[in-house]
Amino acid sequence: MGLLSILKKMKQKEKDCRILMLGLDNAGKTTIVKKFLGEDITTISPTFGFNIKTVEHKGLNLNIWDVGGQRSLRSYWRNYFEETDGVVWVVDSADRRRLEDCRVELHTLLVQERLAGASLLVFANKQDLPGAMTAEEIRKVLQLDSIETHHWMIVPCSAVTGDQLLEGVNWLTSDISSRIFTMD
Repeated sequence: MGLLSILKKMKQKEKDCRILMLGLDNAGKTTIVKKFLGEDITTISPTFGFNIKTVEHKGLNLNIWDVGGQRSLRSYWRNYFEETDGVVWVVDSADRRRLEDCRVELHTLLVQERLAGASLLVFANKQDLPGAMTAEEIRKVLQLDSIETHHWMIVPCSAVTGDQLLEGVNWLTSDISSRIFTMD
């Protein structure tokens, strides 16, 4: 039995998934996590550092690491990469002027060896705001079609209304499960 098989069997018993929530500051990462968990979203403060939330979803224990996205914190993101099964990249669809920064940061992230193989869910957030770019427009600007190193999906959503959050998380957990957990 190879090392990968042993690791898969160990992971199978745990059914734990490590999800890393990343994106530029003010993209809506914390609001998405809180809305998905059914928590109050009326007062959200910028995340300085990180928050960890755990929730059971579809038989998996999702350990969600919500990491601050301010420019001064981005160099610390690498400290959270270890054993990450899925990355949720949150984009503010209404903030056109920072989409190029968003693209650069995402592609810098995806070449990190410790994130190799992690599933990538891109939430095109703030679809409820006037002037928000469509998921298709964001897919092009972020050059998602050029990503060959990770399974990825882009989902238009609204953290405030909760629209499409479940669909995105369902895709992510399904993709992670198909790669990591062996069926008995």
